[in-house]
Amino acid sequence: MFEPSPNTRWLPHVVVAAIVEREGKFLLVEEQTAEGLRLNQPAGHWERGETLLDAVRREALEETAHHVEPLALLGCYSTHYPRRDITYLRFAYVCSVRGFDADRKLDDGIVRAVWLTPGELAVSPIPHRSPLVMRCVQDYLGGRRFPLDFVAHQ
Repeated sequence: MFEPSPNTRWLPHVVVAAIVEREGKFLLVEEQTAEGLRLNQPAGHWERGETLLDAVRREALEETAHHVEPLALLGCYSTHYPRRDITYLRFAYVCSVRGFDADRKLDDGIVRAVWLTPGELAVSPIPHRSPLVMRCVQDYLGGRRFPLDFVAHQ
């Protein structure tokens, strides 16, 4: 197991995820990772100079070619990957689709965007990128929502 030096500064990776539901199906991506093909919500790292809302719009577009608009904060989640000693802090946003750019090339590593029901996602032969994929769907279905101004940017 990796043992960090006591002088090592701990820095979690801040990511955003778009939780997009339409007619009972959720927008997901099949992506190539170091662990092989995985299913995930459209998600990625928050970049310098962006708001979290800008980041979730950008990531959804880059990974699915769908233009999305955040409607609510679903929640803020953390998960740790001990094998690589990385902690992710995930801001998941409930989003609606505002458009689709069929000619847009998807990010490297993204195989395709897919729409799946919660049942199809739960039994998918493709592993989920993290336990947060299903957790976010469950929280969405449970009605969890926070206002967008729950997270303030100065």
